[in-house]
Amino acid sequence: MTNIRIVNGTYKIRGNETQMAGRVFPLVEAFKFGTNGGYVTVDGRDAAGLPDRNIRISVDSEDSYELTTDATVRKEESDSEIIERLRSRFQMLEDMTKATKGGDVRAMIVSGPPGVGKSHGVEKQLSKHDLIADLADNDDLRKHEVIKGAMSPIGLYCKLYAHRRKDHVIVFDDCDSIFSDELSLNILKAALDSKKVRTINWNTDSYKLRNEGVPDNFKFQGSAIFITNIKFDNVKSKKMRDHLEALESRCHYIDLTIDTDREKLLRINQIVQDGMLDEYKLDKQTVTEIVDFIDTNKNRLRELSLRTVLKIADLAKSFPKNWKDFAENTVMRR
Repeated sequence: MTNIRIVNGTYKIRGNETQMAGRVFPLVEAFKFGTNGGYVTVDGRDAAGLPDRNIRISVDSEDSYELTTDATVRKEESDSEIIERLRSRFQMLEDMTKATKGGDVRAMIVSGPPGVGKSHGVEKQLSKHDLIADLADNDDLRKHEVIKGAMSPIGLYCKLYAHRRKDHVIVFDDCDSIFSDELSLNILKAALDSKKVRTINWNTDSYKLRNEGVPDNFKFQGSAIFITNIKFDNVKSKKMRDHLEALESRCHYIDLTIDTDREKLLRINQIVQDGMLDEYKLDKQTVTEIVDFIDTNKNRLRELSLRTVLKIADLAKSFPKNWKDFAENTVMRR
């Protein structure tokens, strides 16, 4: 495949035009002129910070890139470099969660594929602050809540009211329907506004609000965390993209940068080495065999994730002699 070096061109990353000059890519399709200007299509797979697919780089003409015999299409990270990058990202996630709990960070979006530990890192930090609620066995004292699944606008309004105080955090875990609902989005925009005083209003009569004693307006001082599998850069729907940009402008955005099977496998190795399976009390050989089994069968697994690791560990604990037979029939596609 022919390689090209970008002389002058940009690619939009999270809404910002990012300069690609000097970077080398495999050429997929030569210069063309579209409705938004000129572009060249290249293979962006494994390129640091770019989507794992073909991408269009905006260029003015064929003179904006040049053919190259440079065999180094992109800087390949070593396994240890990838593991360190992922470890750093997840540590950053925990640090940002602490800052959100303290009210220093108003809102945060966490993006990454399913089953890589996004929710675990957030909930681990928030749970440390709910020791009093745990000791008293009283959920009313709990200062954070995790919301999963669908949520109506009025349900969102009530949840925000319940966690309106400064040291409260509400976590929306894979609750992506609120991103595309205009009323929900407007409520979130008011809750996460950059103004010193954030007032949320519900301007229509509601039996639910009267029944639950929720006022039709209140000041919100809490924080919010959104955990999602959506990679914002890859959303093609203009309407959805507009909604996400409105929310993103009010939040810190953390992309955990786990986009390829190689990165997922290295993340699995890292977490297992850090003691993920210690509670199963499996011998070291079995733990190694579990990781090797996942690596060998990664293309046939129903899901390449930490959840799959735990499923296989369950089987290894219950059926130590033939857990692989069970795994082939429960976590793999036929």
